[in-house]
Amino acid sequence: MNISVFCGSSSPKNEEYAAVARALGRRLADEGHTLLYGGSNLGLMGEVSGAAMERGGTVVAVIPTIFSEAVIRSQPVTELVRVSTMAERKEYLIAHSDAFVALPGGIGTLDEVSEVMVANQLQHLNKPMVLLNLDDFYDPFLAQLRVMHDAGFVRHDAETALHTVASVEELFDILNQN
Repeated sequence: MNISVFCGSSSPKNEEYAAVARALGRRLADEGHTLLYGGSNLGLMGEVSGAAMERGGTVVAVIPTIFSEAVIRSQPVTELVRVSTMAERKEYLIAHSDAFVALPGGIGTLDEVSEVMVANQLQHLNKPMVLLNLDDFYDPFLAQLRVMHDAGFVRHDAETALHTVASVEELFDILNQN
């Protein structure tokens, strides 16, 4: 299975996030899944991809050419895909993945999660989107989705298409169902 992991390229203040990112990378490799990610060696992106590579996993980095050559070449990966823009990166990840996982991250991560949710709601996709809700990180986002639903802007099936888990173990329970 090709699994895109959306996450921050900044180092988190909470070290648990980095530890879970490494555990996720190891588990993806151990189970023979291909990791697709945004290509950075920094922050949680570097943690998940580095751990997968250390375990002998297949790692596909999808990185826009707007980043410096030093950043592009700074992390060993199985395959490096260069795209022109951040939008093209999202398109590539969505087109080439069977499932999506979001670790904690920033605005870019939220954008990627939203893009998958919209595509699932419009029935352009039928692929699982799973939030790894470490330390209740995504609770405010989930609360906003409920507000949008209650106001009539989000259908219930769009909310239920989004899975929320608290551990890597729970995440793989969902991924293994698909």
